[in-house]
Amino acid sequence: MKALVKERAEPGLWLVDVPEPEVGPGEVKIRVLRTGICGTDLHIRKFDDWARQTLELPLIVGHEFSGHVVDVAPGVEDIAVGDLVSGEGHIVCGKCRNCMAGRRHLCRNTIGLGVNRDGAFAEYVTLPATNVWVHRVPVHPDVAAIFDPFGNAVHTALSFPLVGEDVLITGAGPIGLMAAAVATHVGARHVAITDVSDERLNLAGKLGVNLALNVSRDTIADGMRRLDMREGFDVGLEMSGNPAAMRDMIAHMTHGGRIAMLGLPAEEFPIDWATVVTSMLTIKGIYGREMFETWYNMSVLLEKGLDLTPVITDRFPYDEFDAAFDTAASGRTGKVILDWSEGAWPERASDGPTQAEAAATTNRSA
Repeated sequence: MKALVKERAEPGLWLVDVPEPEVGPGEVKIRVLRTGICGTDLHIRKFDDWARQTLELPLIVGHEFSGHVVDVAPGVEDIAVGDLVSGEGHIVCGKCRNCMAGRRHLCRNTIGLGVNRDGAFAEYVTLPATNVWVHRVPVHPDVAAIFDPFGNAVHTALSFPLVGEDVLITGAGPIGLMAAAVATHVGARHVAITDVSDERLNLAGKLGVNLALNVSRDTIADGMRRLDMREGFDVGLEMSGNPAAMRDMIAHMTHGGRIAMLGLPAEEFPIDWATVVTSMLTIKGIYGREMFETWYNMSVLLEKGLDLTPVITDRFPYDEFDAAFDTAASGRTGKVILDWSEGAWPERASDGPTQAEAAATTNRSA
């Protein structure tokens, strides 16, 4: 089969022929239809310090995907050949204290798909059945492919109650955009999102946010005046990992405000702990998804009308992966999808189906 492999300890990825994976005990084999390019994949392609310290080569990369089940191991129940599925990319040990207590997202021994074991940028992938999410309601394969980052957005956004609250999101990358869509959908009063990319902020406008603010030109205080806000934001969702963004968020929270922090900083940085204490702020770190409560939330949000298709801006056939990765690395787009189905061709997301239109084609071989 064809697979996108990190073969050598240098920048780049290579499309090569590798053996198809065999189904192991308790596993499912999936014919991949779509994959999403993630920031982790960009780090791996660049082969930065994190990648050098983390990866064992060669490695098939990728962890965001959708596909059809083609084989299941004996004893696997509730998953059938032909099911459209996505995969939870965090494979847990099942034996540690948190796993035994049902808190699998807190497993200390997590193995990452496409990081610590061969991933999904390939024609076929195998995964433990316990990590396979079967789509029981209609969803297009493009949207199903981004359930992993969508889960990050939902986990972050729903960490604190949002109904009637003023929400500040720093970072309008794909996950920040999805978090903005969630916050708007579930009933936040004001949703403001900040970035320095006009292209990404324009995408935010399509998702119903109240204010998309380019902080290279305007301040959060300017934005608050436009929204006629007199105190501060009730909930902050920090999605950028940028030190200045985090400090700016803390400075504009109301007393008793709550911050969920998903953005991963590249290095340590100081923050104003005096303000955190005297304003009685809560800061919660977020990583991955709650297994599998977040997945239920995602499916229900889509079932109740949340539309993620504006977040998907570019599609490429898998053999044009270099162009796809360059587009994703530009910082000016939403989600970039690689198409692994036969007869794939590049198309702009504006030419693709809406989520409602896609529902009728969910079970077709895409």
